[in-house]
Amino acid sequence: MIKGNIHSYGDNVNTDVIIPARYLNAFDEATLAAHCMEDIDLEFAKTVKSGDVIVGGQNFGCGSSREHAPLAIKASGVKMIVAKSFARIFYRNCINIGLLAVEDEYLAECLAEAKHVSIDYENKTVIDTDSGKSYRISNFPDFIRDILDAGGLINAVKRGLNV
Repeated sequence: MIKGNIHSYGDNVNTDVIIPARYLNAFDEATLAAHCMEDIDLEFAKTVKSGDVIVGGQNFGCGSSREHAPLAIKASGVKMIVAKSFARIFYRNCINIGLLAVEDEYLAECLAEAKHVSIDYENKTVIDTDSGKSYRISNFPDFIRDILDAGGLINAVKRGLNV
């Protein structure tokens, strides 16, 4: 069970605000994490903790198809992003690096005002720990779960998984 805080954002969160272009020459995870979301939320890097969840609206991760954006989020300790919808390349980049991205309009709306959450990954359940309400995560197929369980696409291929 993973427990964390929720960081909520609206529609059209662009990869340029997830990790600003001025940091794209950085390749170490600590630098990416230190500047994650700073153009939309100056407090994010100071307050994010391992296990936290980002909740977004429509078209989360739009803009440039840079892999730095999901890497910065994962490096900051975020375990899951829930959004009403994702930019397709951003979504697949999340999966490829082993970051759970859940596209679910209802769940995103329910969690947008929540403050704390628990994730039971094995049972595909998210719990709003303030209200006690529980929600099912059901929109990713087994091969995506295999990639996530392996820690990303490269690890899944190294393990010989058929993904």
